[in-house]
Amino acid sequence: MDIKGTKVLGVNVDEETRCKHYHTDKDIIAIKFKCCNTYYPCYECHQEIAEHEAKVWGKDQQNERAILCGACGHELSIKDYMGCDYTCPSCQSHFNPACQRHYDLYFQTS
Repeated sequence: MDIKGTKVLGVNVDEETRCKHYHTDKDIIAIKFKCCNTYYPCYECHQEIAEHEAKVWGKDQQNERAILCGACGHELSIKDYMGCDYTCPSCQSHFNPACQRHYDLYFQTS
């Protein structure tokens, strides 16, 4: 699926990056995986489709633009995403705050 010109891979991805696994109104981000430099809506989509193990972004890489807002296509750095109060700084769409429970699958947090 192309989201505002950015390719997002996954299972049943809609026009705002919701997928088979996460599809509430607020599930509108995709994460660029470090291992393949490719956006996926979630770690489960990456597990199902990619033919390699996922790698997490290091603490020293938090300035990398690795989060895509599915509503407007704005790319956020990891640091900006983790500090954004679950609202896109560009379009003010709301992100799912429960995503923070999975940060360790994407980002080195400690």
